[in-house]
Amino acid sequence: MMVSEEERDFLRRVARDAGARAVGLRVAPAPSRGIEAGSRLSLPAPVFVTWRKDGRQRGRSGSIEANHALAAAVEEHAVAALLHDPRIPPATARELPRYTPEISVLFTFEEIFSSPSASEASVSSLLPLTHGVVAEKGKRRGVVLPQDAAGFDWDAARLLSQACLRAGLPEESWKAASPPRLLRFTAEVF
Repeated sequence: MMVSEEERDFLRRVARDAGARAVGLRVAPAPSRGIEAGSRLSLPAPVFVTWRKDGRQRGRSGSIEANHALAAAVEEHAVAALLHDPRIPPATARELPRYTPEISVLFTFEEIFSSPSASEASVSSLLPLTHGVVAEKGKRRGVVLPQDAAGFDWDAARLLSQACLRAGLPEESWKAASPPRLLRFTAEVF
């Protein structure tokens, strides 16, 4: 899914306005007008919203499932990341001007086969900063977005280990005889 610059600006505005309403600031109602039926903004898409405060990650929420229209999902996850990320206290209206939304629209999910007998090619095909990874086992799921590797010297093995850790699994479980299900994906980040 390629999101045009105009759609990116619209989605940023949706996230900022949803965040402002959530912390009690007065803003215009949700901009549902301007979303034409059949446009990319009205189609279901997996998306994550990350808030950055002074350039540093401050909260994140999202889903790898395409359950809601892209614009509605951005609005929902913008509020959840701002107020309900359990790792940090909720944002306040006073802080909000220092926050910027970063939106990641996920696509091209492909299964990665990893086990002791898996080919090195499937693991080495992971490119940090290009691919994200999902690790799933039972009811546990961990997601590493492509941009999470920025500032770190992560290789493919580190991406897989981070996804496992975020799923609450042992770091090296991707190498186990019965590994978690692993998916790689790409994302448009803006």
